[in-house]
Amino acid sequence: MNTNLQGSRCPASFGRVIASLSLVALAILLSGRGHRAQSLSYSRGQNVTPAFEGWETNADGSSSFLFGYMNANWEEEVDVPIGPDNSFDLLGADLGQPTHFLPRRNRFVFKVPVPKGFGNQELVWTLTSHGVTDSAYASLRPDYFIDNVVIASETGALGAGWSDPTMRANKPPAVTVEGEQTRRVQVGQPLQLVAFVTDDGIPQAPGQGAPMPDPETVARQSMMPPHRITVDKALGLYLSWFVYRGSGKVTFDPVQVKPWEDTRAGANSPWAPLWIVPPLPPANKWVAQATFDTPGTYLLRARADDGGLLADAELTVTVTR
Repeated sequence: MNTNLQGSRCPASFGRVIASLSLVALAILLSGRGHRAQSLSYSRGQNVTPAFEGWETNADGSSSFLFGYMNANWEEEVDVPIGPDNSFDLLGADLGQPTHFLPRRNRFVFKVPVPKGFGNQELVWTLTSHGVTDSAYASLRPDYFIDNVVIASETGALGAGWSDPTMRANKPPAVTVEGEQTRRVQVGQPLQLVAFVTDDGIPQAPGQGAPMPDPETVARQSMMPPHRITVDKALGLYLSWFVYRGSGKVTFDPVQVKPWEDTRAGANSPWAPLWIVPPLPPANKWVAQATFDTPGTYLLRARADDGGLLADAELTVTVTR
């Protein structure tokens, strides 16, 4: 009798087990779908989110807020002019923020001097793009304080937080643009750009200035899978021109190193696996050309980056027909 009763209960027990397993499987499936949704990549159509990176102390004892942004697109460069969709709530709507947003993560893009007596207030940068509005909130809270070591670490120069006395002594490079700071040029007419960079030589790029390795070595290195546990950036001095404000297409010759975190293998970016720092030009004189396809006023930036710290110089260009 007992055997028969147990036998009669087996199908029900078995059904409950199957039902439980089905629920677990469904939960795992839904969890996987959620994870995949969070990890989707987009070429275009997504918004730009402003970011407050922290605040720093200047040599004269004053302070500055540092801002950056995250463009969720891999290809689209988003333009948002100064105005209701790109403004600050205090100190004036235009505090030097970009209007041309490069793809992906761009850290420590611009600084805003903090006025004396700012106290516990917040400075809010609000940005609306592709119908989405986001804000970044800046304050002088002690836990938001940053210095050169934090900047180098956040951009990937220090790997997973490693540093040594040499890296901690690193100073930003200095960059100057030759000639007038305001230029006029016609559509389709190449504009020569000349910039000079000085640096303390820290950090030293492995092999920068040395001859390129032989093809066999390059092929062998290219077959080694990249291994990274955090954002990682190649060390070594380079200069790159890019558009900071202006909505028309600008073509640079030669093609410039990307100043944004393009982590795809083969990209012309310090964050890309296998990227090699280009050799330094004679007398640290970088020469390039910019060609514009649309009339308007553009603000170009020349960024000198040693892999850990950076400096920018700007050039205003009025483009006519």
